[in-house]
Amino acid sequence: MFITLAWLFAAAVTVHNLEEAVFLPAWSEQAGRWHRPVGANEFRFAVFVLVVLAGVAALLATVQGRESFGAYVLSGYALAMLLNVAFPHLLVTMVTRRYMPGTATALALNLPVTAALLRQAFREGYISATGFALTAPAVLLAIVLLIPVLFYVGRKLLPDTAGAPGKASD
Repeated sequence: MFITLAWLFAAAVTVHNLEEAVFLPAWSEQAGRWHRPVGANEFRFAVFVLVVLAGVAALLATVQGRESFGAYVLSGYALAMLLNVAFPHLLVTMVTRRYMPGTATALALNLPVTAALLRQAFREGYISATGFALTAPAVLLAIVLLIPVLFYVGRKLLPDTAGAPGKASD
């Protein structure tokens, strides 16, 4: 069951990031303090890489098995996506009273799939509580730190040519 959920997790991340890729760049232009404006190309590059990483984590967990590097990376990534449901999606949608792109897929897909994945990871012995407590924060931090790097790389590789007059990429 864990392996099936690993691949459902990768699919959920893909659908969630697709929703964000389509709608979040335009939304970010009016998000104020809740999200800095982000160009469509830089954002889409970042979420594409994150989708690939979710697939790689699922593959590693599948191939390496119980108590493996892959199982812990996948579980840490799942924790990150579980937290992402509340922060920022639910919080921003509630505080601003304006739908934040990604909230629907976060609630409908990420919440149930990641909760089930983590529950099964413990039940089937793919991760231990101690191992998860040591590795999940590191994976979460790595993802958080990776996002601005991916935006920067995406901005350099795929500069947005459309948009506001005089908008220059750095």
